[in-house]
Amino acid sequence: MIVYVESSAVLAWILGEAQGAEVRGHFGRAERVVSSTLTAVECGRVIARGARDGTFGRTEELAALHLLDRAAASWVTLEMTGVVLERARHGFPREPVRTLDAIHLATAVQFQEAIPDLAVVSLDERIRCNAQALAMTVVP
Repeated sequence: MIVYVESSAVLAWILGEAQGAEVRGHFGRAERVVSSTLTAVECGRVIARGARDGTFGRTEELAALHLLDRAAASWVTLEMTGVVLERARHGFPREPVRTLDAIHLATAVQFQEAIPDLAVVSLDERIRCNAQALAMTVVP
């Protein structure tokens, strides 16, 4: 199975949230992991904010960034340009959709054209509902 990973799922795994182990299992079983270049940026920003506001210390910040960098290095990513941005501008089946979510969905749609059995790994309810409405498998 090839999976598209979205930021909410990546962060749950990296930050040790409740569904993080389940998300990690999907990554581990995947033949390939694909994503948007947005994912690493978005996750990095959440980690930076968490360190700055005291949610976790410098050691935890560095550990989280290390996990993110190691994981992202193995992903096949699609840039936020051209057809992705054009698709993100248009509607989705379950509106409203925030801008960053629209970019994730548009990227997943582009990957789905080449990978019809693509599964989307997300914990974000808007992403999940729209991916399902776009005939994508959603996990967990």
